Order: sequence, then structure tokens, then C-alpha cells
Amino acid sequence: MKQILKGLMFTSILLLATGCGSSVALWTDGEVPFVRSTPEVIDRMLEMARVKKGDVVYDIGSGDGAIIIRAAKKYGVQGIGIEIDQELVAKARQIAVREKVEHLVEFRAEDAFTVDVSPANVVTLYMLPEFNAKLRPMLERQLRPGTRVVSHDYPIEGWVPDRVERVPGTFVHDHTVMLFEIR
Repeated sequence: MKQILKGLMFTSILLLATGCGSSVALWTDGEVPFVRSTPEVIDRMLEMARVKKGDVVYDIGSGDGAIIIRAAKKYGVQGIGIEIDQELVAKARQIAVREKVEHLVEFRAEDAFTVDVSPANVVTLYMLPEFNAKLRPMLERQLRPGTRVVSHDYPIEGWVPDRVERVPGTFVHDHTVMLFEIR
């Protein structure tokens, strides 16, 4: 019964957060639900990060690969998607082939807390606040000064964003995009 109530509560919250079900949500290993960022939010995240040729973009919790695939198509950059759910990794790889960017992107079924993100110039996140807080020490250890971290909707506890923008969403939910630069 407790599981059912937890599921109903999550569904209600998710419907509110995504504008009454306009996004797909799947549990990924019980940790964070997969909710796809909208194309408008993805473009804004990449623009705020000032993605340019030669950058290496990592997306932690990459889901079906939408952010990494968009970065590769629009900017011609290399991208690495880190996702714990192997089915989503397989889906991302299929989409990359369909979009003809498989030579620029890689999707790994890995734990976000053990991955090496030190090659990244840009890191994107759409994770819950608790996950971001647990991830912060690893990012602080591994990322070089000048690396841009962009988070969709949720802050990174202890970090002050360099820039915050709103992206219009549905009548229920506008999106927040936060840019943090490693110093």
C-alpha cells in the first residue's frame, strides 16, 4: 500500500511539474525519474553554456540522449551521456544513429557518482536537488576552472549561479535554467 501511495503522490507531482503529463517520466533505478527536457530548454541550456566547436559536453542523467544529440547536431561537438538505465542508453544510441551523430556522441551506462567527468568543458544536469547536492563534491574535485555547469530547474546546493533564466513552459510550470562556472 505504501508503494502505491508513493507512486500516486509522485505521479501527481510529476503531472504538475510537467504541465499535466506533457513529458514522459520513467523511474531510473529508483533514484531520479526520467523527464525529458523540452527542445526550448535544451537550446537555452546550450546557449547559456556558450557551447562552441572543440567543447566536450557531458550530460549526467542523459536519459534518451536529447541534450547530447542536440549539442552534436547544432555545434558539432563531442558529447558523453551518462545514464544508469541501460534501456535509455540503448535508446539514446539508436537515436544518435538515426540523427547521424553517432561519430560525435557516446552513451555510457554508468553510475553518475563514479564517472570521470574531468574531460568536460560543459556539464548539463536535470536532476533532483538531493542528487545535485550529492554530486557537487565530485564535480568540484574533477572539473577545471572555466568549465560551465548548466542545471535545468534544480539548483546545486552551496553554489551560487552566475546566471539564471526562465524559459516559458506550460500554464502550470515555467522552466528555470541556471549557469554555474567553475572557478
